[in-house]
This record gives sequence, C-alpha cells and structure tokens, in this order.
Amino acid sequence: MPLPEDRVTAWSCQQVAQWLQEEGFGEYEELFCSQHRLDGLGLLSLTEADLRGAPLGLTILGDIKRMTLALRRLQRQNQVQLEDLGLSPTSGLSAGVPLIAVDACGCGGADRRFDGCERSSNGIELRLRKSDRSVHASDVPLCYAHSNGRCRQHLAGRLDPEVWKTVLSSIYVFLVFGLTSFVMVIVHERVPDMRTYPPLPDIFLDSVPRIPWAFAMAEACGIILCYMLLVILLLHKHRSILFRRLCSLMGTVFLLRCCTMFVTSLSVPGQHLQCASKTYDDTFAKIQRALAIWSGFGMTLTGVQTCGDYMFSGHTVVITLLNFFVTEYTPRTWNMIHTISWVLNLFGIFFILAAHEHYSIDVFIAFYITTRLFLYYHTLANTRAYQHSRRARIWFPMFSFFECNVNGPVPNQYHWPFSKPTFMKTLIG
Repeated sequence: MPLPEDRVTAWSCQQVAQWLQEEGFGEYEELFCSQHRLDGLGLLSLTEADLRGAPLGLTILGDIKRMTLALRRLQRQNQVQLEDLGLSPTSGLSAGVPLIAVDACGCGGADRRFDGCERSSNGIELRLRKSDRSVHASDVPLCYAHSNGRCRQHLAGRLDPEVWKTVLSSIYVFLVFGLTSFVMVIVHERVPDMRTYPPLPDIFLDSVPRIPWAFAMAEACGIILCYMLLVILLLHKHRSILFRRLCSLMGTVFLLRCCTMFVTSLSVPGQHLQCASKTYDDTFAKIQRALAIWSGFGMTLTGVQTCGDYMFSGHTVVITLLNFFVTEYTPRTWNMIHTISWVLNLFGIFFILAAHEHYSIDVFIAFYITTRLFLYYHTLANTRAYQHSRRARIWFPMFSFFECNVNGPVPNQYHWPFSKPTFMKTLIG
C-alpha cells in the first residue's frame, strides 16, 4: 500500500518503518521505530545532527548523507505542514538546526546565503551566526520567530523606529525634569545653615584653589557635547532609537537624583556660595520657581542659581551621558571625535570640582552611576537572550518595553534626512 506523502504528520510508527524500507534504510527500522518510537511528526523534524548524535548515533557516513537527502525531500513535499508546525525545510537540516518560522515570514531562501543560523538560549528567536556588519547593512530580510508562533519580519539595517515609543520616552524625561526642578526648590528650603554646618572636609576641594570661571567652562563643555550629539542624531539612520535610549537613561538617572537630593541634605561645599534656606509663601510660588529652573535647564549660564542639590552632580550626569552616546553611536574609526568627546567629559568634571560647586563624592557617584547604567542598559539591549526573559521584564520593565523589538546592536549607519542639497545626500548616503 503506497504511503500518503502529503500527510506525513499523521503517519504511525508502522508507516515510518514502511518509508524506511522503501528508501533503502530497512536496517534502521528497529532503531527508529521500535527503540525510539519515531512517528511521522518526529520523522519530519529530524536533522542531520539528530542522525549523527545520541541517541540515534548513526556512524556510516553514506547512510547519514542519503537519509539526510531523503528527509529533505520529504520535508519539501510537506512544506505547508512544516509551516503550520513552525518548521522550515531549508538549509537548517544540514547545519543541524531546524529553522523556525522562516518561510512563514516570507524570507525562506534568504538565510541560505549565510553559513548557518543560531537559535538563542531561550529558544524564541534566530540570528545569523557568521555574518558581519556589512552583511547586516544590506537589504537581506531577517526573520525572528516568537514562542507564540507569530513572526515579525525585520530587515537588516531597517529597524523599526517605533516613533510612538520615542514620544513616550520624551514625555517621561520631560516629567522627570519637571519633578527634579520641584525637588530642587524643596531642598533649597532645607539647606543647612553655613554657620552651624560648615563645608565638609574634602581632599580635592581642600587641595585645589577655587577657579571662579570654572563652572561656566564645565557647562560650555556640556553644550559642545550636546551639539555633537545633535548632529549625530540628525544624521544617524536610527535616530529614533538613539533618542529614545537617551531619554530613558537620562530620565532614570535624574529620577534617582531626585530621591538622593530629597533624602540627604549636605552642607554647602564652599564659603563663596551665597546659599541660605529660602521659604516660599505657597505652592504656586514653588511651582513658579521650579518652572524657572526647568526653563533654564538648571544652568548658571542661563541665570539659574540653585542650592542644596549636591548628592549627586546633575552636570556630571549630563556631560558623561552625552560623551558615552557620542562614542557609542559613531564608528570605532572616528578616533578624533572620540578623543574630543572624552576630553570634554574629563575637563567638564575637573571644572565642576575646580569651581567648588560640588563635593568630590557628588561627582564620583554621578560618574559611576551614569556609566554603569549606560553599560548595563546597552549590554542587555545587545544580548537578545535577556530581552524576552521574565527576569528582565520584572526588574527592567521600562527597558523591556522600549527595547523588545530592537534585536541586537544598532548599526552605525548615516544618511542625509533631507532631499536637498543633493551633494550632501550623495556624500553621507
């Protein structure tokens, strides 16, 4: 009786044994059907690695290759059933990894031009294994299968900008800056009296004389870094993702700063600061003062003078975060840009301390928290196994929300976003 090859998934072990006999592999009938009870569904999902490895452990190379070809032929004849099961009859058979939900995404043959595919440790997505950044920058479609069976197609170099998430991150950092400004007003009311609480001992502040113009220079370093990042955001192909990450990180660090400022009030770090406890008549006056701080970005160059916001340094946070974004999202060969960015970062920190506007511990903690958070965030974002883990969703809910559809590192690709002038579009891309 001929076997119904269009309904292999419904085969029993006896029908699998019959197929083995017809294909010339009768000697493996007991191994496949009696010992391991392989039915039609199990037969369709077999790979060359299954044939070679335990528990089957075939040792005759000719038999392994002939059976691999027979299995591949059988899978092609049952492609529709494989797609329903989330499998694909592509080169994954020879590589030892069954590709999941590739043809269902409409890119069945695309992965064949690469050496192989690799599945992440949580088993819910695929990524290319031996392709470099230049391959990722092409228009080769990449597919990712999720555990619920629904597949989202991503094109290499064409990440989904998800502008609506970027808008949400902008609102988030906007609200955090407003809250920070209001907390700064509150802590100004609680500034310790300098006559009762003199400046605390500080090795750097006690050793280095104050430079009056240093704080303005620190803010100038921050402004230069800000303009550098704005140019990068303008020209970067994935500017929406970059800006979303900047807003989420900046907002999170400043939210932590709100807590530390409110909880601990340090004495004024220098006698030159004219800081005294300031009481406001009502809540409306406090809101007006907060709006003045917010509109002036908390900078002395815009006429904003604050007191009590020492733990930890907001200027250090901004300068350091801008530097890390500039160096992260520019090519590694742009050594001059990276050097300038780091020089501005380090000199900005030095000028903050030289101005005696913050204690050394304020600056050190700000630098440490900002750099660690940046590195942790990007490590998680670049490691796909974490993006879909339950632990990441619990401990980093905002990260999971913003980064769930960004698979892997963001490539540094640039293009001119305007139609004119044409030479700029040709020059940049």
